[in-house]
Amino acid sequence: MYLEEKKKIIDAGIKLDRYGLIALAGGNVAMRVPSGEILVTPSGMIYEDMEPDDVLVMDCQGNIIEGTNKPSSDTDGILYIFNHRPDINATIHTHQPYATAISLIQDEFRADLTTVGNACGGNVPVTRYSSPGSVEMGQDVVEYLGDNRDLHAVILAHHGVMTVGNNLKQALTAAVYLEETAKAYLAAKACGETKHLSDEQIKQTVEIYKYVGQGSASMPEGLTDRIES
Repeated sequence: MYLEEKKKIIDAGIKLDRYGLIALAGGNVAMRVPSGEILVTPSGMIYEDMEPDDVLVMDCQGNIIEGTNKPSSDTDGILYIFNHRPDINATIHTHQPYATAISLIQDEFRADLTTVGNACGGNVPVTRYSSPGSVEMGQDVVEYLGDNRDLHAVILAHHGVMTVGNNLKQALTAAVYLEETAKAYLAAKACGETKHLSDEQIKQTVEIYKYVGQGSASMPEGLTDRIES
């Protein structure tokens, strides 16, 4: 059942390792399929060692439909996200070090680097602390994402990152570029005060990215005009 979707989940997990966002069996990947079932990675398995049958299929209440492995320890939180945000069809949780480090020094990662606005959809909030494996983690993700349907990432205080998307590609893109920009930001911050984009400039970076990529609509005229701070 859902062989191709399971392969995509495993491939996303392998890419998380490739880009240095996880180590060994850290994190998890989950997807909602059109019929409503949730696919989630198993607990404690390295992605490179996974086979499609290792990925579990469950209903939105967490009842296992297919699979014999123990699901990710974060399943309760993941299900909360899917059940309370019908627009979200994919979640990725990592322990990526640079973005997580930001949670130790501030309450928001402002999108002063254009890639944050592009891939994450604006300023990335840092949630309050919640225990790994708890439903509260999912509750915090939903709360801190708020009503902003453009926002695809939150940083989990003292823990890691959760990215979300309409599909796995969107969630993966947010996770990878959040880490890349966190590296640049922390390097700059170590040298002194950092510069800022205006709120209008950040909004522009979010809007522009909606028209990037094959199959995207044409960019409206004037969108790339310089916005003065």
